[in-house]
Amino acid sequence: MSRAFNFCAGPATLPEAVLKQAQSEMLDWRGTGMSVMEMSHRSDEFVAIAEAAEKDLRELAGISDDYAVLFMQGGASSQFSTIPLNLLGDKTSADYVNTGIWSKKAIAEAKRYGNVNVVASSEDSGFTTIPDQSGWNTSADAAYLHYTPNETIGGLEYDFIPDSGDVPLVADMSSTMLSRPLDISKFGLIYAGAQKNIGPSGLVVVIIRKDLLGKARKETPTMMNYQVIADNGSMYNTPATYSWYLSGLVFKWLKEQGGVQAMGEMNARKAKKLYGFIDANDFYANPIEPRFRSWMNVPFTLADDALNGEFLKGAEARHLLNLQGHRSVGGMRASIYNAMPEEGVDALIDYMAEFAKERG
Repeated sequence: MSRAFNFCAGPATLPEAVLKQAQSEMLDWRGTGMSVMEMSHRSDEFVAIAEAAEKDLRELAGISDDYAVLFMQGGASSQFSTIPLNLLGDKTSADYVNTGIWSKKAIAEAKRYGNVNVVASSEDSGFTTIPDQSGWNTSADAAYLHYTPNETIGGLEYDFIPDSGDVPLVADMSSTMLSRPLDISKFGLIYAGAQKNIGPSGLVVVIIRKDLLGKARKETPTMMNYQVIADNGSMYNTPATYSWYLSGLVFKWLKEQGGVQAMGEMNARKAKKLYGFIDANDFYANPIEPRFRSWMNVPFTLADDALNGEFLKGAEARHLLNLQGHRSVGGMRASIYNAMPEEGVDALIDYMAEFAKERG
């Protein structure tokens, strides 16, 4: 059997080396006689695993001591409520940019807790572009400015970090985190569901500037209070221990690959290859304005939608998995996160060329 390549948007492919290490440690972690998933989260062994993971993440992402790093349960969607509950404080409104489905979900949830000022939207264009910031209707007294750097479903990605002035900048980095260098100091809060570039699902990493802690509304559930989570080292209750452990293995793997600088260079090459092929072949198309095309999630359509089923069937026969686009947009989508090797992109391009030649 030829090697399989998993293009799923999340839970996404994990580095093979990480999976093999987890396999070798599954029944007995370093002579303890226990699997990591059996350990007490209070044990010296697991505390060491957790501390090493945070240390490696801080080194990889360049996270200073001005920020707390939280390993919380749930995905990024759980943060759509957690953020306004913690950051609105005595403010009455927050600014949001609407660039796709995940932005809309975050906006809808935030409206439960305060006024949402949608400062800009690209919905009229079908979410194929990012509105120029010069036209954003931001508020100087907003509690924060929220945006989604990469819309995983639509394949739309910012090529800039918005300037929020003195207003804390909040970003859903689920698909972007660790895929390239990032200036963390520009942000008040970053959150990222683990199941893209970090590890398995069930975990969300929150990086929050410490001066933003302690502002939660009194009705905020304890398990959603950033100050409580920070004060308890992300262990107020039993955390997602195995997801945390596997994420730590991914962080070590990333360091071995050369860190986020090396990842950024590789991810840029992968995206350039795939978009270059799509643009050069009349059989395929990508709707996103080239400047704002996602490095991580590449949607594309075929010249005839009636061929979609046949395309997917042929892809699976070649062990090119999970290429069907999200049900809300249709077509195809190839997610090419950190753990997707260039070999996988090359295999996909070879198949796409063959299919276009036969059916075009």
